[in-house]
Amino acid sequence: MFSKNKKTEGLDHEQRLQYEYARKRIVQKKRLMQHFIIFLAGSVLLIIINPVLGIGDEFFIKDWFIWAILIWAFLFLIHLFNVFMMNKFMGKEWEDRQLERLKAKQSARIAELQKEVDGDLLKQQQALKKNENLNPLPPENE
Repeated sequence: MFSKNKKTEGLDHEQRLQYEYARKRIVQKKRLMQHFIIFLAGSVLLIIINPVLGIGDEFFIKDWFIWAILIWAFLFLIHLFNVFMMNKFMGKEWEDRQLERLKAKQSARIAELQKEVDGDLLKQQQALKKNENLNPLPPENE
């Protein structure tokens, strides 16, 4: 009976982690879609502002809206790349591998330091024994 409860607790934890990961991915994709919609609406607005209304011809370069849209499109492509490509390379599995690698490095460094401390302690004990053998205390007279 007790083992059953432990297994379901483990599954619940695993399911919770999967749910959190899926939720994060949904939020990422939702924000990407919002960015795309804002990009389209903003591009249309920029096209209306410059060529149709002629705003900005006096103090900007000619057809400045094209450059603005291209820069915005580049930023959108970076966002798209981040959501779909970087998540595959640097997603949850990558984080777990990096965490395990760093934990292994840390435990190896701790073991190395412990070995040094044990060696120093052994040297100190040997030095104390040598000093006791070289300089024995005279017997106490009472």
